[in-house]
Amino acid sequence: MTERVFVIAEAGVNHDGSREKALALIDVAHQAGADAVKFQTFSADRLVTKAVPTAAYQSVATGNHESQFALLRRLELSPDDHYALVDRCEQLGIIFLSTPFDIASLRFLADELHVPRIKLGSGEVTNAPLLLAAAQTGLPIILSTGMATLDEVEAALGVLAFGYLDSDREPGAARFADAYLQAQASELLANKIVLLHCTTEYPAPIEDVNLNAMETMRKTFGVPVGYSDHTQGIAISIAAVAKGATVIEKHFTLDRSAPGPDHAASLEPEELTEMIDGIRHVELAQGDGIKIARKSERANLAVARKAIVAARPIAAGETLSAENLTVKRAGVGIAPMRWWEVIGTAAHRAYASDEAIEL
Repeated sequence: MTERVFVIAEAGVNHDGSREKALALIDVAHQAGADAVKFQTFSADRLVTKAVPTAAYQSVATGNHESQFALLRRLELSPDDHYALVDRCEQLGIIFLSTPFDIASLRFLADELHVPRIKLGSGEVTNAPLLLAAAQTGLPIILSTGMATLDEVEAALGVLAFGYLDSDREPGAARFADAYLQAQASELLANKIVLLHCTTEYPAPIEDVNLNAMETMRKTFGVPVGYSDHTQGIAISIAAVAKGATVIEKHFTLDRSAPGPDHAASLEPEELTEMIDGIRHVELAQGDGIKIARKSERANLAVARKAIVAARPIAAGETLSAENLTVKRAGVGIAPMRWWEVIGTAAHRAYASDEAIEL
């Protein structure tokens, strides 16, 4: 039986800097049946320089051309906000997660909020200091891999392996690569890491989704894989589950028409519920892989399958042949797979037309 898919409802920054909106997003994620609701933990001062412009999709979504710094400053959540969000999650029984964008934010999540795992975004695949600090917490890590090559993912896994192995050596590229090759690292990574395939565009074009890359990473690295979905709609997330995703992450919002960088590429509450219902149906439909008649269809065997019957009245002792036999749905009787076994034998008794033949 397929293991339950871990569904992360990605609130991200769709709270627009409002604690009340953030709390409402938690309520929606819980009502929709998500396993976790995820935010973003950052300080604009530590995340971006003041001169960097917003991404093209952010400018379109927000309707202005302010700097990333100005945009992110408006979207920060304070430490007190985080504590309030954690409290609401605990009350509802949904897991609180947040993505850190710097080491101080990572420490806050791990040491103060005691998150059960760390989620790192695609932009951190090459951020070795943050990867190392995340692994040194000892927590499981979900790592998005948008924009990354296999070589870059392997390098990131080397940093994580080095951190998990609690090495007292000085970090460095050669030592990361060596850590990745250690036998103990394979088991550690398989138990601690989930790699999320992702297309880092908002919304992501369908032709750039490349779901088969999930299987490529699973085979290459021997770790569980999932999908962080930036496409519009719910179809691709559900398809990813059918392709073997163990984790699905999807942005959602209270109102897709709201101004803000991520609203337009997010699901609204009823769509989030529909997506999660679809995921649960797909994981249930995977089954155990044993090809047999399932319980619900066994009663239809007699109705749907055919039997060998008399094509016309047959006298006792008459030779059974293609001329006096035929195949029809009869409810009972000998399966037509035994047709040639029956042909040429003598009828044990007389048969009326359409009566099932017996051996």
